[in-house]
Amino acid sequence: MSENSFSNASVLVVGGAGFVGSNLVHMLLQQDVREVVVVDNLLSSDVSNIPADKRVRFVFGSITDDRILAGLPEDLDYAFHLACFHGNQSSIADPFADHDNNTYTSLKLFERLKNIRSLKKVVYAAAACAVAEKTYDAPTATTEDQPVTLYHDSPYSISKIIGELYGNYYFQRHGLPFVKARFSNVYGPREVLGAGQWRGTVHTVWRNVTPTFIWRSLNGEALPLDNGGNASRDFIFVEDMARGLMACALKGERGGVYNLATGRETTILDLATYINEFTGNATPLDLRPARDWDRSGKRFASTEKAEKDLGFTAQVDIREGLGRTVEWTVANRELIARSISKHDKLMAQVN
Repeated sequence: MSENSFSNASVLVVGGAGFVGSNLVHMLLQQDVREVVVVDNLLSSDVSNIPADKRVRFVFGSITDDRILAGLPEDLDYAFHLACFHGNQSSIADPFADHDNNTYTSLKLFERLKNIRSLKKVVYAAAACAVAEKTYDAPTATTEDQPVTLYHDSPYSISKIIGELYGNYYFQRHGLPFVKARFSNVYGPREVLGAGQWRGTVHTVWRNVTPTFIWRSLNGEALPLDNGGNASRDFIFVEDMARGLMACALKGERGGVYNLATGRETTILDLATYINEFTGNATPLDLRPARDWDRSGKRFASTEKAEKDLGFTAQVDIREGLGRTVEWTVANRELIARSISKHDKLMAQVN
């Protein structure tokens, strides 16, 4: 197997039934891998995302399960740790579940992987939001050496930082070939609203802003804009994210950290406007006050290091990506509707 290729590689994808993980698995299968082991407890993912390919072995359960850890192949070449308790609002509602599915998963997995000597890279899904400056003024690009605050908006943000810290420890103490891939806001096909189990809040269904806006827009609803939609994010298409993760595995420096982003800022107001344009939704936008817990404001990430060291640049711009995501949502409307409907009674009780 070449150091610059996944050909004939044995790959572990923890969280491989999820939105990002499944896109990564599909892309790895195009690289002539030998096998992909997908571990997922389907807490916030859908089994339909797992490709029917003889090279894929699906293991249902949490990566914290000692039986599952013991059964991992001893000849793994690459591991991607993408499992998490999605997302900020769910972690605020249940910090203990966030700990079990974010912090504890990282510790258990890294402890197991330190003994697999064939590993070339372990890529961890870190979060750029956990290090980004909190501002509503003109933002500057978040760099990889951005200072990390001790004050965070959510347990999710905290646990993502702890995952980085544990990975750094295992890299220094045990030589784990650990690489941190800091995610910007990912969107695109295979993000199924309501996928998985009820997690105590309506955010079990209404997750990231992009799929929520697309679904509501397709149904002719008013898109809600917290703080008037003046917050901004760096939105990266999921196929670009998968390519970035693969670049981290093949070219990332052991112990290194890389932003996977576009380097471009898009306001939530612009996002809503684009989506309504693609769906033909003429319902006026719903302007609301800011969320009481959220001080994240405006942000985008620096792409300089990833371009220089990994040769990675995002290829899909926001308008193309949104158009493709709207098309996928329309094509999978029945699947999404079923996924949402299984939570309807519980959402009604919360509301």
